[in-house]
Amino acid sequence: MSIPKEPRQLMINLMYLVLTALLALNVSAEVMNAFFTLDDGNKASISIIDSQLDQTVKGLKSLLSDESKAKYKAIEPAVDKVRADVNTFGIYIDGIRDQLIDAGGNVNGEVDEGDYIENYGKVVPKGKKNKDITTRILAEGDLGEELKGKLVEVKQQMVETYTQLLNENGENFGLKPPEIENRIQNIANNIPLKIDDETWKSSKNKKSWADFKFRQMPLAAVLPLLSQMQSDAKSSEAALVNNMAELAGGRVVEFDAFFPVVQAEKSYVIKGEPFKAKISVGTYSSSLNPSDIGIFVDGRKLAVNNDGIAEYTGSSSRVGQTTLKLRAEVINPLTGEKSDGDATYTYEVGERSVAISADKMNVFYIGVKNPISVSAAGVSSNELKVNITGGGGKMTNTGSNSWDIDVTKPTNDCKINVTGGGMNANKVFRVKRIPDPVARLGNSGDGSMGNGEFKAQQGLIAWLDNFDFDAKCKIQGFNLVRVAKRSDPVEVTNAGGAFNTKGASLARAAKPGDTFYFENVKARCPGDVAGRKINSLVFRIK
Repeated sequence: MSIPKEPRQLMINLMYLVLTALLALNVSAEVMNAFFTLDDGNKASISIIDSQLDQTVKGLKSLLSDESKAKYKAIEPAVDKVRADVNTFGIYIDGIRDQLIDAGGNVNGEVDEGDYIENYGKVVPKGKKNKDITTRILAEGDLGEELKGKLVEVKQQMVETYTQLLNENGENFGLKPPEIENRIQNIANNIPLKIDDETWKSSKNKKSWADFKFRQMPLAAVLPLLSQMQSDAKSSEAALVNNMAELAGGRVVEFDAFFPVVQAEKSYVIKGEPFKAKISVGTYSSSLNPSDIGIFVDGRKLAVNNDGIAEYTGSSSRVGQTTLKLRAEVINPLTGEKSDGDATYTYEVGERSVAISADKMNVFYIGVKNPISVSAAGVSSNELKVNITGGGGKMTNTGSNSWDIDVTKPTNDCKINVTGGGMNANKVFRVKRIPDPVARLGNSGDGSMGNGEFKAQQGLIAWLDNFDFDAKCKIQGFNLVRVAKRSDPVEVTNAGGAFNTKGASLARAAKPGDTFYFENVKARCPGDVAGRKINSLVFRIK
C-alpha cells in the first residue's frame, strides 16, 4: 500500500541544463520535441506517483480503521491536509500554464488549434517558441515572484502539518523528543520541493529568481519547468505520506514502475563538443544499493554510484540526431524480485545558427519603436553586424544585442540582416500601420445612455484595444447629429475629440427619446500622414 520514499521523475532537471543553449538558437522542431517529451514525462511521473499515493492512503485508512490503531488516528487528517495543499498548488500551476498558452495564441486554453510537430505526433501550443510572453508574464510581471512565494508556501504548509502532527502526537507514537526533532529536520531539508536562491544571486544582471528562471525562455521550455515544479511537489507529498504511514506501521517497500532518466548538460550541442549526461532510474528508493541497479546504454552496462546515478559521455562528431537505447534493471532488496524497463533518448548535434526575434510581435508598426534582439549560438555579440533594409527602417542600438526599429513605409519585405562570426542570415518582417483605433464616448460604445450621463461626457476618445505598444491615437473631428422627437435633425461639425462650443451646446440639449449620431469620425495615430476614418456611434437617450 506504499510507494518508494523519494520518487524521481522522467528526465528530471534536464530543462535546467538545456535552456541556456536555446536562448540564441533558431530552435528546430526536433529540439522542441525534446521539451514536449520532457513535459509529458513529468506528467506521466506525476500520474504514477498519484496512483501509488492513492493506494498508500487507501491502505493507511484501512489500517487506521482498526481499533488497535486508535492512537494513530491523528495521522489521517494530516495526510488529507498535505494532499489537499499539494492539489491546490497543482491547480495553481495549471492556471499559469493555461495563461501562457492563451497568451501564445490559443485563447481557449487548449492546444487544438496549435501547430503540429512532425515525429511528435500531437498538436502543441502555437506560441511554443515565443519568449516574449514568458518574459513579460513571469520574468517582468508579478506572477513570477508570486509563483516563487507559492512554492515556498506549499513547502511550509507541508512541513508545518508534519511538525504539528509529531509535536502533538509524537510521544503517543513511541517517539522521543530528539527523534521527533530529527524527523522534522530531515523532512524540511530533504523533500524535493526547494527554491534555489543562490545561483541567480551569483549570476550577472539577474534581478530576481523569476528573472533568472524565465527571462527569454521559449514557452516550450517553460511548460516542462512548471510541470517539474508540480512533480517535485508530488514527490514531496509522497515522501511525507510514506513517512506518516510508517509511523503507524504501514510502510512497505514496493517497486511498481521503473524507467531510465537522462539528466543531460545539453540536448542540443555544437559540432565538436562532447555530449554528457547522467542516467538514473526513475521511482528510485533509498533502500536500493548500487549492486541492485543495472543501467545500460546501447547494451553497455554503466557504473552506478551510491545515489543510483550513472554517468555517460557520448560523441558529437556527426550533425543530426542520435538516439540512445536505454535499459534499467532493479532488484527489490526485500524480495529479490527483478524489475526492468526500456526507454530511448534522442539528442541533436547542430552547427552554428542565428535567431532574429521581434520582442513584441512578428511585424513592425509605423510610428512606434519596435524592439528586437539578435544573437547567434557560439558567436560573440561583438562579432555580429546587424542592419535593416526596406520599410524606411532605421535601427537604434539599446544594448549589447538589442535594437529599437523605426519604420515609415508599409511593406511585406523589410529585412533584418545579420553577418559576422561565419554567419550570414536574414529574416523578413512585414511593416504595417498601427491598427484602427475604436472611437468611444468616454468609456462607452453604441447603445443607450442616461440623459444626465450623456450630458456629462466631454467628447470622443480613440482607444487602441489589445495593442501591446505604447501608442496613443487622437480624434481629429466628427459630425454630431441630434434627432429629437418630431423635429428635424440638427447637425454640427466638431473639430478635435473634445466637444467644442457648438458640440457641447447640442449635447446639453439632450432629452429622453433623442438619438445622437457621431458620424464621419476621424482619428490620427503615430506615423499617420493624414487622419483615417473610423467607426461611427449611435446613442439613444433614456
